[in-house]
Amino acid sequence: YVFIDNNSTDQTQKLLREYAAADQRIKLIFNLRNFGHLHSPYHGLLQTQGDATLLLTADLQDPPELIPRFIAKWEEGFKITLGVKNESEESPLFFFLRKTYYELVSRLSQVELLKNVTGFGLYDRQVIEQLRQLNDPDPYLRGIICELGFPIAQIPFVQPVRKRGITKNNFYTLYDTAMLGVTGFSKIPLRLATMVGFASSLLSLVCAVVYFVYKLLFWERFTVGAAPMVIGLFFFASVQLFFIGVLGEYIGAIHTQVRKRPLVVEKERVNF
Repeated sequence: YVFIDNNSTDQTQKLLREYAAADQRIKLIFNLRNFGHLHSPYHGLLQTQGDATLLLTADLQDPPELIPRFIAKWEEGFKITLGVKNESEESPLFFFLRKTYYELVSRLSQVELLKNVTGFGLYDRQVIEQLRQLNDPDPYLRGIICELGFPIAQIPFVQPVRKRGITKNNFYTLYDTAMLGVTGFSKIPLRLATMVGFASSLLSLVCAVVYFVYKLLFWERFTVGAAPMVIGLFFFASVQLFFIGVLGEYIGAIHTQVRKRPLVVEKERVNF
C-alpha cells in the first residue's frame, strides 16, 4: 500500500506513521509541499511495483467498494479499468460545469477522451511502465491513458459528497487543469485562431470596399461617423486578445515541458 501525502497540515501524517509502524506493507511518501492533485497521485502511481495498481484518493469520493469489480475486469484482460461518475451528489451546478467541460474537451481532442473520469481505477503494470517512459513533467492522466490506446473498461458509479476536510482546489487550479486538457490534446484552438483571423480580415476588406463605393456614389449625403469605427475597433481588439490568450496557454504548456521540473520533491519515505 502506497500513501503519498501532499504536506497535510492536519493529523494525517501522524496517523499514517502509526499505521506504517504497525504494518510494514504500508509505504509512505511525504512531499515537501502541496504539489497539486495531478502531480502527486501520478508520482505515487509511478512508485508502485505490483502486477496492477489501484489508484484512489483519500477523501472517500472514490468508493473502495468498486475495487472487486475493477479486479474482475482486469482478470478479463482489460489493462485499465476506470470508475466513471455519471452521477454525483455534489452541487448540481458544479457537476453540470464538469460534464460540460469533459464534453468540450472530448470534442476538441485529437483522440477520444473518456468523460467524467478522474483517474480512479486499476492500471496494469504494462500501463505503468509506459507512463514511466513518458517522463511528462505536467501529466494529464485521464488524457494520457486514452492516447496510449490500451483497452479500457468503464464502471459507472454515483460520486458521494466529500465527508471530511475541505478541498484545496480553487478556480485557478481547476482552470489550470482545464487548460492542460485542451493544450495537451488538441490543436483546434490554434487552427480556429487562424480561421477566425482570415475570416475577420476578409470581412474587414468587404466592409471597406462597400463603404468606399457607397461614399463615391453618395458623397454629399453619406457620412460614416465614429460609431462603426469604434465598434469595429473594439470587436477586432477583443478577438485578438482572446486568441493571444489561447496562444499564451500553448506557450505556457511548452514552457512547462522544456523546464523538466520534477513531479514532486519528497521530504521523506517510510517502509520503502
